Amino acid sequence: MNKYVKNLSRIEFVVTMACTGKCRHCSEGDHGDFSGHIDADVAVESIRKVCEHYTIASLMTFGGEALLYPDVVCAIQKAAAEAGIEKRQVITNGYFSKDPERIAEVVRNLKNSEVNDLLLSVDAFHQESIPLEPVKLFAESAVRSNIPIRLSPAWLVSTQDDNPYNIRTREILKEFAPLGIPIGSGNVIFPSGNALKYLGEYFAETADCTNPYDDDPCDIRTLSFGPNGDVLHGNVYHTDILTILKSYQP
Repeated sequence: MNKYVKNLSRIEFVVTMACTGKCRHCSEGDHGDFSGHIDADVAVESIRKVCEHYTIASLMTFGGEALLYPDVVCAIQKAAAEAGIEKRQVITNGYFSKDPERIAEVVRNLKNSEVNDLLLSVDAFHQESIPLEPVKLFAESAVRSNIPIRLSPAWLVSTQDDNPYNIRTREILKEFAPLGIPIGSGNVIFPSGNALKYLGEYFAETADCTNPYDDDPCDIRTLSFGPNGDVLHGNVYHTDILTILKSYQP
């Protein structure tokens, strides 16, 4: 076993960089013109191989807006369940369709794929460009289907700060109160991408721009796949995932 990945316990898939939102806090910057997604068959095969050699505790699919490609998301989540991964997460802004029947269909498929931690991103930033009604419809459908769901807002400066964005986020969260959906910790925005471009006044000049979700390159705990197949200095479309893990060097 490669000493640099011996503590691997989590898998993440950036399913696509395409997105239905144009959020000024997005760490990835402007990526509304992106399209395409990771290949479902390659993702599923990678999950199976990794889980034969590592104890993976959690898996997450996100984007962009991952549910623009729900079949891919569901294939990955189903494979995770079959491989015995305990926590199976999806992060979504909830806006991939305005059609109630399509929304209900996607939720049924998520339920059947055994997603057990659905994180719904709602806050002042998402709702600048994403209408609330279809998102609420998605949330209602998830609640009816008994998919464990949490609201996952983005906070500016801190969860307690009373800047205009956080005030608006609290107002939006109240819109979901009748559904009884718990509010998760969400995340505090870090200065990168659009956040640094559009919200720079809220960050100190000495603010750390390091992504807080990045692993120590000498102790990889999360295997992160990009939508083009990139992972750990390799590409799973060209090289077997176990070979990539074996040959990884910081």
